[in-house]
Amino acid sequence: MMSLNSAYYETLEINRTASDAEIKKAYRRLAVKFHPRRNGQPGSAEKFSQLGEAYDVLSDPLKKAIYDKFGEDGLKGGIPPEFGSDGAWSSKYTYHGNPEKTFRQFFGGDNPFADFFTNDAPLQFGVLRPELEKTQDPPIERELYLTLDDLFLGCTKKIKISRRVLNNDGHTSCVKDKILTVDVKPGWSEGTRVIFPKEGDQGPDRTPADVVLIVRQKSHPLFIRQHNDLIYKVKISLMNALTGFSLDIPTLDGRLLSIPINDIVHPAYSKVVTGEGMPLSQDPSKRGDLIITFDIQFPEKLSSDSKGLVKHALSSGYEA
Repeated sequence: MMSLNSAYYETLEINRTASDAEIKKAYRRLAVKFHPRRNGQPGSAEKFSQLGEAYDVLSDPLKKAIYDKFGEDGLKGGIPPEFGSDGAWSSKYTYHGNPEKTFRQFFGGDNPFADFFTNDAPLQFGVLRPELEKTQDPPIERELYLTLDDLFLGCTKKIKISRRVLNNDGHTSCVKDKILTVDVKPGWSEGTRVIFPKEGDQGPDRTPADVVLIVRQKSHPLFIRQHNDLIYKVKISLMNALTGFSLDIPTLDGRLLSIPINDIVHPAYSKVVTGEGMPLSQDPSKRGDLIITFDIQFPEKLSSDSKGLVKHALSSGYEA
């Protein structure tokens, strides 16, 4: 009979009587310890590969049964004919050679160091049971208040969150702070949602929730935003409304617009300045419009002489 081999058990630092739960626990601990992203010591990559192969064999009831009875030679070279039955046990085992694949299949997800699940219930011999699918917590929504200047120019915001993070044992957790970086693009509007996948609390039996930041716009002392347009309302006298004037308006990017108003301004009148509104989020090189509206201030009283002058001026205008 071929000699028995305990190399896989030694690799996982367990004995030959280890249960399935103990095999899983050992692989979880050692795979995290020797993963090349965690361990840069010489030999860690080779050890990580050995762990992957050992777990691939010992976590499979059929492979483990062959290995326990016939050793590595029987597993990889084939079982002697006298022990086989109609070729049912004659297949030869070859490891696929990708320990990272084994690692991800075990832990699941794109971030195995922070998010994994292991079912430690005993595995029935000869029956392969798929890993249970983890459920994800509902999104955590928070409001992100930005000024109109932030949304006009674009900016970077740093948001600190506190969340529960799993410890290396995969079961206990602790609270840690994390900084989320938000790159605000010019032209973002109220209600824009910024999603940070799986940045919620971690747990051994669930996928962390997504953190969603919802943009809220603060009020501005000069402008009201209407989609991609900016509304600027100015108070003017009746004299200016009738005779015209020049209006200076500071812009959100630090310029000063000088806008001549030569028309007679009535309550429904507005002045449109093309291309001086908000940047378009899909193409910041383009902008909406600046719309100037007017609040005409009528005098509360007029003397008799003033009334006469107004009548004369207006009647002269109509006659003209």
